Amino acid sequence: MKYEFKGNQGDFYMENPDLTSYLYFPLANESGVMSCVSPDLGGDSKMDQNSFLMPPVSCENLHNDKSSRNVWCRVDGRGLWSLTGRSSWQQAQLFSDHKESAAVEAGFMHHKLTRTLKQLGLKGTISSLVPATGEKAELMKIQIENISGEYKSIQIVTAIPLYARSADNIRDHRHVTALLHRIKTTPSGVIVTPAMTFDERGHKRNHRSYGVFGGNEFQRPVGYYPVLEDFIGEGGNLENPKALYENPLKPQGVDFETGGYEALGGLCFQECRIGPKEKVTYFVAMGYGNTEEELIQSCEQFLNERAFDRCWEQTADYWNNKVNVRLNTGNHVFDLWMRWVSFQPMLRRIYGCSFLPHHDYGKGGRGWRDLWQDCLALLMMDSSGVRQMLIDNFGGVRMDGTNATIIGSGQGEFIADRNNIARVWMDHGVWPFLTTELYVHQTGDLGILLENNSYFKDVQVCRGEEKDLKWKAEDGERQRDGEGQIYSGTILEHLLVQNLTSFYDVGEHNHIRIRGADWNDALDLASQRGESVAFTCMYGYNLKGLADFLEELKAQGTEELEVAQEIRQLLTEDRAVYDDIGKKQEILAHYCRSCSHRISGKKAVINGEELQADLRAKASWIFDHVRETEWISSRNGYGWYNGYYDNSGNKVEGEGAAEVRMMLTSQVFSLMSGVATDRQVGEVVKASHAHLYKEDIGGYRLNTDFHEVKMDLGRMFGFAYGHKENGAVFSHMATMYGNALYRRNASREGYHALMSLFDHCSNSEKSRVYPGIPEYVDARGRGVYHYLTGAASWYLVTVITEMFGIRGQYGDLVFKPQLLKEQFDWQHEAWASLIFAGKSLKVIYKNPRSLDPETYRITGISLNGIPCQPLNRDWGIGREELLKLPGQELHTITVDLNAE
Repeated sequence: MKYEFKGNQGDFYMENPDLTSYLYFPLANESGVMSCVSPDLGGDSKMDQNSFLMPPVSCENLHNDKSSRNVWCRVDGRGLWSLTGRSSWQQAQLFSDHKESAAVEAGFMHHKLTRTLKQLGLKGTISSLVPATGEKAELMKIQIENISGEYKSIQIVTAIPLYARSADNIRDHRHVTALLHRIKTTPSGVIVTPAMTFDERGHKRNHRSYGVFGGNEFQRPVGYYPVLEDFIGEGGNLENPKALYENPLKPQGVDFETGGYEALGGLCFQECRIGPKEKVTYFVAMGYGNTEEELIQSCEQFLNERAFDRCWEQTADYWNNKVNVRLNTGNHVFDLWMRWVSFQPMLRRIYGCSFLPHHDYGKGGRGWRDLWQDCLALLMMDSSGVRQMLIDNFGGVRMDGTNATIIGSGQGEFIADRNNIARVWMDHGVWPFLTTELYVHQTGDLGILLENNSYFKDVQVCRGEEKDLKWKAEDGERQRDGEGQIYSGTILEHLLVQNLTSFYDVGEHNHIRIRGADWNDALDLASQRGESVAFTCMYGYNLKGLADFLEELKAQGTEELEVAQEIRQLLTEDRAVYDDIGKKQEILAHYCRSCSHRISGKKAVINGEELQADLRAKASWIFDHVRETEWISSRNGYGWYNGYYDNSGNKVEGEGAAEVRMMLTSQVFSLMSGVATDRQVGEVVKASHAHLYKEDIGGYRLNTDFHEVKMDLGRMFGFAYGHKENGAVFSHMATMYGNALYRRNASREGYHALMSLFDHCSNSEKSRVYPGIPEYVDARGRGVYHYLTGAASWYLVTVITEMFGIRGQYGDLVFKPQLLKEQFDWQHEAWASLIFAGKSLKVIYKNPRSLDPETYRITGISLNGIPCQPLNRDWGIGREELLKLPGQELHTITVDLNAE
């Protein structure tokens, strides 16, 4: 039940995967096909919430739902064997004598299942993929091998349920929507084209066809089972279909048509006789088309060995090349595991948060944080296109500093909430700056701050507290000025709006209000009096970072800036105002009302140095205020930061007589922002290890057990402790804890946080997941919500920019490694290959004396064997030098590490 890596791409092999529950594997492309397969080829396939080819599945029915992709082998005219292990007798013997063996081999977007049944003398292999070339299809190669010494007569029948409608109809109008089905057979398969899409708000004519097609170079199906109930028969089911017990079989022929039933991709092939060691191969394509002709053309091209094998190679090569970050740390398993972590952000851009079997986040789309955090990984692997993506994403910001929470399918597309749910997540203003900061440093493109985009507009105004009753949907989702024209401002202005409005949006302890929630969505019951100290720290970090940008812009010649006239209300360096909660709330209310429907459209010219001073003053005030009010001193001699106030106005964290209340998020952002002093870093580390660390489930838990259902803070406290947001090892925050420690030069502690997650997740006997990082690890150590987690982006960024210390600094490449001596191989080397400035680079660190970060320093750098001089105060290579390099070659940078 433990996987092993094969080769150097990250491909892996696992025996008897069907003995592990909840496993699933993604198969998708960038044209919209989103499939997943379990070890017995359960799972589903869909294009969107309303276009499921197979019945939608959740994690709970992966292992008990009968609606899987099934391939039946009729042996010698009587015995029935499921190549996916989905027959009733196979299920019954699964945990008994194990006469049947199974194995999975998989790599990025391709999956191979092999089952061997020695008592029948047969081995079956099903290879699955979704073409990277963009066809809207999922492909299968079915191969049967006779491993006995006798001739065998076999006949193959596929049984793939064709659901062909919205996931909403799995319970709502399941039968009624089947009545819309129009089913037909063609020379190569079964097609379902629903007459309309069912929606009681207004039914529409359907324009999508679904189908299953099969064959090989020499034959097509000889019959079809297009109707589900005909196939399973009275009293049967998909694991025991009565139709396959008829002798001879009695499938339907070509040009059969019917309607009003649940459909099945049941393809029946000619019975054939194969000798010892002989094989027979068939191909199946299940797909989507805007017309039946498009569907057939898309799928039939793959029904031969040459086309399928070429597609298999193309798909593997495409995704292997997309995951272009490679590592050598002396730990080969970690290096290959990191390839899957690097792959995960690509999966989230395709699947959103909800199109794999753990889909508790709703109906599929990405959220606001996802837009920004997925870009972090892109900047590590392929920054082309990120500039426009960032600019477009800023179009989701409202003039009151909040943002759209319904994300459209197109880049930069945001949708007004028609459900009257006024949700404001107070942390949403933090993430755009963090991503923009990384982008500017990786690319040197400060000019992006002066690019323009519009603002989002809907009925929600005044940070979710009021509604703009003058706004109508037909006005469009973009902010307009007094003349009715769409208003645009710079990206810098958007960042100022987000961070300045948050600065004034404070509660009774003068920290920023939590409102609907912060990063932890389950802190959702403190909208009146709750405050997030944790993210107040990060707004302080952002304000300081914006001031640093302004300083660099001034150095490059930009001394004055234009902003919307209304923003002037948010600018003051008066600390007396900052201390006055009522005055801050009044300033914010006045600003929000001034832009609640339309804004003036007038611009104010602001001196860059004056704006710098204003931002630094606000940041400094936040740092001082949090340090003075939120540090908790423990009886054990160490301390940590309180990060929250609940809806009763009480401090959440602290040390009581019977228990300690501590949250990891509070420590992460006090460290990352710089609020925690250098002396306090060590104390936070001790407290976190004492109260939150649990080795056998992967490391740092999100919080201690409060032993209370805190209805004045969030739903998380209704969850059983050790699950999800209530005390699980939440990979995202555990990773950010590692990042924060590295930022504070706590190298060994940061390494420990990251490697605790790796050690657990990479041990599939404990985590029970395929390679990669899940969203969280539950109380029993199982990884849950695999693949679709922001933890992957942060883990990759942390390994490259902090652990390896390979990072941009206003476009130049600098090196600040924090690799420990055990991370170097037997030659005392560690390296990473990646793209920077559009060039393929391999950065090799040489540590001949096996030193740790606190004792080594960089003593020399060479580029392609030619020594380089230090870059200003840092060791690095200027961007201009890198841009001169030939574009198609791999360039080697060698960095020598020696003692002080």
